Formats: sequence, C-alpha cells, structure tokens
Amino acid sequence: MGPGRRGAALRLRGGSPLLLGLLPGRLSVFPLFFLALLLGFISLLWLQLSCEGEGPLPGSEQGRGAPRQPCPPLAPLPPVEDEPSWGPHRLALLVPFRERFEELLAFVPYMHRFLSKKRIRHHIFILNQVDHFRFNRASLINVGFLESGNDTDYIAMHDVDLLPLNEQLDYGFPEAGPFHVASPELHPLYHYKTYVGGILLLTKQHYEMCNGMSNRFWGWGREDDEFYRRIKGAGLQVHRPTGITTGYETFQHLHDPAWRKRDQKRIAAQKQEQFKVDREGGLNNVRYQIESRTALSVAGAPCTVLNILLDCDTSETPWCVFG
Repeated sequence: MGPGRRGAALRLRGGSPLLLGLLPGRLSVFPLFFLALLLGFISLLWLQLSCEGEGPLPGSEQGRGAPRQPCPPLAPLPPVEDEPSWGPHRLALLVPFRERFEELLAFVPYMHRFLSKKRIRHHIFILNQVDHFRFNRASLINVGFLESGNDTDYIAMHDVDLLPLNEQLDYGFPEAGPFHVASPELHPLYHYKTYVGGILLLTKQHYEMCNGMSNRFWGWGREDDEFYRRIKGAGLQVHRPTGITTGYETFQHLHDPAWRKRDQKRIAAQKQEQFKVDREGGLNNVRYQIESRTALSVAGAPCTVLNILLDCDTSETPWCVFG
C-alpha cells in the first residue's frame, strides 16, 4: 500500500470473503461508530459460522478448510476495574496485527472478558502495520511499548491467534522476571525449551533492560529466538506456568495455514543475518509514524487501534521488501 492511500483510521485489507465488499479501503472518523456496531455484528456471525458444526470454513475451497472447533465460552464481565480488588498494576496487551480480521474479532472480546474475570486491569492495543513493507512483529511491539502510555506498567506480547482456555493461567504483574504464559509444554505448536513466543509478559523496566526487540526481522519468525538471547544478556530469568494440567489443550490456536499463508520467504542475506544477535538495535532506533490512533469497541470490548507506518533502511535490511 503506497503513501497516497494512507487512511485516517483502521485499514481493512485482505480479510475474509465475508468482509470483502462490505468495508472500504479507508475510513473517516465520522462513520467509526457505525463501523464498530457493524464489526460487533460480524464478529458474532463469524464465530457462529466458524466455530460450530462440521465441514470446511466459509470461503475456503471444498476439502481444504480446517475442521470447525468449538468456541471458548465468553465469561460474563465482573464489576468495573476501579474496585480495589483489581490491584495496583495495569497491563498493556500488545497485539501485532495485519489483515487477520476474523481472528481479531474473536480475540478482542474474548481477551477482555478473560482478563476482566481475573480482575486484571488492562488495555488492548492493536498494532496495525499499514505500510508497504513486509510484516515486522518485533518492531510493532517496540512501537506499542513506546505508545502504550504511563498508566500501564507491564506488557503482554500477545499473538492474535492464541486464546487461553485455562483460567488458572497467570497474567499478573511479572515482578520476578519475564513470564512466558505460552510455555513450550503448553503451546499447541512450538515445544523447544528456548521458545518465548506466543504470549510473554514483562514489566516495562525489564523490557527496557533488553532494549526491546530487534528491528531487523521482516517476514515471519526468528525474532522471538533473538529476544530470548536479549533476556539472558540482561541477566533476567524466564519464568513459566506451574501446576497447569491441560497440556497442549491449554490454548486455542485460531490460525488456519490452509488459507492464510505466512510470509516465510528468506531473501538476500536474510537467512544468515537472522541467526545473529542484534547488539545495537531495538527500542533505541525503531523508526515509525503513527498514522492514526482510534478507540474502538468490538462486541462491547474496548481497544485502541494504532495504524503504524514502519520505516526501513534497505541498505541495512534489504529483505524488508520483496525484490
């Protein structure tokens, strides 16, 4: 998407066949309230269609759709979070995002209710990359950290396609060090011992000690492995859940690789470079612009959408664009 098409609100690109034709390429501020209502309705409709019954998902080719899975039940909301029982800390839930609206429509209301039921003060930030470069999860998290405000004191680096099913999972303030909620013995896909992706909690102080994440990772993968080295280099210890007996059924993974391909291509010197530790870059040199900041409600759950334009020095990381 070129600079001439940068809109003033959340970009709706790609997406499901259910959304194509319904939503414009750019949105003005005026119809945002109507859009929020529309998104709420679509989210309920999509969940009904995609999470119940049998057969391929709507819009997929016959025989290629993933089997439908039962949706996690939505818990009723507890009292408002200004009660003393909610505790003093506030979580910034940072969700790197691009073109995965079906997952987002399920994620926001589910996580808002999950965290509210646990009395975790929180704010959900959707970090929507709207530039023309390849997806950069690590840089988006750096931006989310910098833009999350002083009223939050810890962060969750949270994938949009991973929903916690076990209410015993701890999303509380990780004072002792980084807390890996989606630990290898619980994550449905990744089981190696140095894995720290999916869902990772850190205090803001600890994230700054690591200088955030490297900005050199364009495309899918490897940024979490490099961040593990940063955690160790900062003298921090990764902590993980204990006493969880649900194993690989602890999370629901919403991603369907059959119809939403990941950008796993390695071009130029990318493969060799992404095995190296970035000792210079991170929070200190992430380059970006906030195109817009929009407060939305998805099925009654509040969130903030940051439309983010990342910048890339092609002399340093030529793999940020497809040649």
